[in-house]
Amino acid sequence: MDAGVSGLRVIVTAGAAGIGRAIAEEFADDGASVFVCDVSSDAVATMSVERPGIGAVVADVSDEAAVDAFIDEAVEALSGVDVLVNNAGIAGPGGRLEDLSLDAWRQTFDVNVTGMFLTSRRVIPHLIEQRSGSIVNLSSTAGLFGFPYRAPYAASKWAVIGLTKTMAMELGEFGIRVNAICPGSVNNERMDRVVDLEAAASGRPAADVRAGFTKAVSLQTFVDPQDIAAMVRFVCSPAGARISGQALTVDGHTESART
Repeated sequence: MDAGVSGLRVIVTAGAAGIGRAIAEEFADDGASVFVCDVSSDAVATMSVERPGIGAVVADVSDEAAVDAFIDEAVEALSGVDVLVNNAGIAGPGGRLEDLSLDAWRQTFDVNVTGMFLTSRRVIPHLIEQRSGSIVNLSSTAGLFGFPYRAPYAASKWAVIGLTKTMAMELGEFGIRVNAICPGSVNNERMDRVVDLEAAASGRPAADVRAGFTKAVSLQTFVDPQDIAAMVRFVCSPAGARISGQALTVDGHTESART
């Protein structure tokens, strides 16, 4: 079945690499017009060469002025906006709560939560005016469970789900859908860094940490960025027209954030 994303105007944060790039390409390959930002100038440069049809600029979602400039440029380039995918996020520090620094805690929330606020508040007026649209916020299975040694990340991802449900309630009367996607353990470089971070924080070998993540999944496997992109595409399509306010997992059924 054609999920009908052709012609949509899509903005993706942190969209030049990893999960964000998979999402951007999923939409673009199906006929959507896509504009992304990324904090990495190298990733943006590579994206611009390899996928010249996707607009890409450098922007830090935790920087208010940078977000305002990015959204203005994206909306102008796309002649409007139908979909916002708030993908940008960082892993944050690892360690016991009492050993964490306030700066590291704040940085995690600045990117993972405040960044979504900054982008959403600029896009929402456009969606209200046309009385349609979809916003997708990337949370995590860590937003559904406790996550030892990763308190800032887990707390921020729980906050994303609360933000999502509240936005869905505020915007539903305008025909705007808002959902959170909760990836589990993903086959990518970022997950490699997460494994190393927890190994260092817990004193366990990295191989044991990775095995623990795998064991916590019923399907006994990590997911691919394309799996997440497919879910984002689905909820933004006409096939997902009655889905809003949900925290949708793409994780192979994770029983806990780790073991």
